[in-house]
Amino acid sequence: MDRDVVLIVNPTAGGGRALRLLPRAETALGAHGIRVRVARTRSLEHARELARAAAAAGEVAAAMGGDGLVGAVAGELVGTDGRLAIVPGGRGNDFARGLGIPRDPEGACALIAAARERAIDLGEADGRAFVGIASCGFDSDANRIANATRVPGQLAYVYGAVRALASWRPARFALALDGVASEHVGYNVAVANGSYYGAGMRIAPGAALDDGQFDVVTVSGVSKLRFALQLPKVFSGAHVANPEVQVRRAREVRIAADRPFALYADGDPIAELPATVRTLPAAVRVLAP
Repeated sequence: MDRDVVLIVNPTAGGGRALRLLPRAETALGAHGIRVRVARTRSLEHARELARAAAAAGEVAAAMGGDGLVGAVAGELVGTDGRLAIVPGGRGNDFARGLGIPRDPEGACALIAAARERAIDLGEADGRAFVGIASCGFDSDANRIANATRVPGQLAYVYGAVRALASWRPARFALALDGVASEHVGYNVAVANGSYYGAGMRIAPGAALDDGQFDVVTVSGVSKLRFALQLPKVFSGAHVANPEVQVRRAREVRIAADRPFALYADGDPIAELPATVRTLPAAVRVLAP
């Protein structure tokens, strides 16, 4: 097919997984008759520069790394005719999971060749775009610990959660959902554009990437024992039936807390509280099922 693709590769993603899979991705794209060039990133800002250049050149910007790279590339395509593709190469790959993009490069590249486009929403927190879920509180601590460990894949996030729980104390959050103020005391606030985070935790099973709204998930201040015992339910999404879990919907969420927290999205810190999170409806076109 007649299509130019730039593979924007994070060589350190997934402990080097993206770099190991790169030859397979190049071969798979070539087998579909797609012209491909490779651009290795030096930083997220460099990835944004590469995405802008791809859009200007009429190339498909294919992010090959983790969710942080995908979010950075996607954010630069807003307001352009650029198209986003994803070749999973990170540790979590939660956005690709939510879109139904195969984890293997051959399957992901076959979707690029099929050229089926979807317009999807993005989130934005204080000017920074994200594709999946922005969360804070307990999640801030768990993400920080997970990012610092060498534990692989999903186990890193489980390890982060267990470690964070040991020293956790409930936080008090001041929220405003589409201007309606409320208070929440408990573990976290998750503003979900997609369904998954933490390498397969289905924190917001009802979230849709093309409805122009967030699912806002909060967990109240139950005991640590109950929290730990209920944590496995997050992988199936069954936790939302628990009385301590509340799910609301909004287009804009303002979050403040009684102590400092970083707001994490797509696995990386993107803002400090207080922060405002907004949805960007149908912001980018992605090659996906």
